[in-house]
Amino acid sequence: MAERSEIEAFLCATTITTVDYLLNQSLSRAEAQKALHRLLELFEIAPVNRSVIEEALGSKVADFEDAVLEHAGRLAGAEAVVTRNTKDFRKASIKAIDPTALLSMIKERAAANKALEHDSESRAEGASSGAAQD
Repeated sequence: MAERSEIEAFLCATTITTVDYLLNQSLSRAEAQKALHRLLELFEIAPVNRSVIEEALGSKVADFEDAVLEHAGRLAGAEAVVTRNTKDFRKASIKAIDPTALLSMIKERAAANKALEHDSESRAEGASSGAAQD
């Protein structure tokens, strides 16, 4: 979806280092770097700076790492954090969405957009055939 520009997606800067660590556990360094470059093509990076850390320290989210994700997302202007661990974000200042729920929302939006496009095309065809009959 981010690849087709259906959504604007971010990865937290701290997530990149975690992904790098995990990739290097099972891939060569060159393959891991190639995978990271691919991620950078798909995602913007939500920065982690002093204000994110300070906000995270005062967050109602108990887990500090989750609080950093919360505030990096807010700083980046994200509408939600996508996580399988939505329960830890119950007190967050940003919505948390399960990946499966996000995919469902995107599919519903795509279907609605397709229906609108079809309606517009049908009206345009009807208007041009009506004009030709005059």
